[in-house]
Amino acid sequence: MTGRSLEALRMANQRAVTSLLSLGDPLSRAELARRTGLSSTTVSSLVAQLMGGGVVEECEGVGLPYKGGSGRPPRLLRLTTRPGLVAGVDAGHHHVRVAIADRAANILVEHVAEVDVDPEGQRTLDLVADMVARAALEADVRVEQLLGIGMCVPSPLNRASHRVSSGILPGWRGLVPAEELQRRTGLPVIADNDANVGAIAEHQHGAARGAADAIYVKAASGLGAGLILGGRLHRGATGIAGELGHVHVREDGRVCRCGSRGCLETEVSAQHLLTILRHAYGDDLDVATMMSLEAEEDPGVCRVLGDAGRTIGRALADLCTALNPSTIVVGGSIGASPVVRDGIRSALDRHAHPDSASAVCVVPGQLGARAEVVGAVTLAIAGLAAAD
Repeated sequence: MTGRSLEALRMANQRAVTSLLSLGDPLSRAELARRTGLSSTTVSSLVAQLMGGGVVEECEGVGLPYKGGSGRPPRLLRLTTRPGLVAGVDAGHHHVRVAIADRAANILVEHVAEVDVDPEGQRTLDLVADMVARAALEADVRVEQLLGIGMCVPSPLNRASHRVSSGILPGWRGLVPAEELQRRTGLPVIADNDANVGAIAEHQHGAARGAADAIYVKAASGLGAGLILGGRLHRGATGIAGELGHVHVREDGRVCRCGSRGCLETEVSAQHLLTILRHAYGDDLDVATMMSLEAEEDPGVCRVLGDAGRTIGRALADLCTALNPSTIVVGGSIGASPVVRDGIRSALDRHAHPDSASAVCVVPGQLGARAEVVGAVTLAIAGLAAAD
């Protein structure tokens, strides 16, 4: 391995450690090794370097010996908290949500705008920059005083080029969102897709906190998943790991917005479910009304949502057999449905390997509509920790 490769590996391992420490409870060296999959010797060396640079510090209190042993309690570590604010940006298909937060991820200001994001990438990024500037002023700082921005978009980003490469966002094709927003704001920007960022948020602050292996499923206008493996986000070779919505499920299915045919998303997206139900409930049926009818245990709505949950669960069953996670967190406007989650659970019990099915819990997301913006804030803070 070349010197450049070794340095890249060291930086990646360092980011893995700082990402776990960012915004979470203090952790011992042994716990860092367990969650990252790195050796204890490697973790000790990385921690020594980070402490020498003033990025990590030991804090008061001690942890319990790993697995409840009787040895000497370990010292706990945390990131050194430094002053300053960051911005988080959640650009969804139909909204832009911006938050200003401190380095402990406490959100100070939050703005939301309803906008059709898909057809106009440049115009949306202009709006994002304007919203970040206005939110910063409300937090009593100028935009140039922010330390950085984390951002998510509703599309995979190529891991090498960071470009939007799929047909899911036609007005963004070829754009590098992080570079475009950095050019508009003058701030360092880290971008990822919405399901990955939602997974980071629920793993760091929500329903999957403390889980080493978890799947976050976002079921809304589209369907995506973020994979936490060994305590770290798994992006895959090109950055499209977790694209659950584009698993092939019907040979004669409808053409998907990604260009393929018969994708899972075409069977369970919010728009498809509304199309089915509007025959009985009227053309003005929307997601909010559909969810209200579910809460009232409307049989027609519950049947359609239950079918959607079982369809999603069938695809997740194979993923669980392959990855053996402990937790599946279901978020998004459709994922908020208990009937959908019950359908997922029944499909896992029927189709996953029995040991995998018994090991996994299916739980609702704790962060709701704010999951992605909280994850974007977390992404920004982790980026600062790695750069310090």
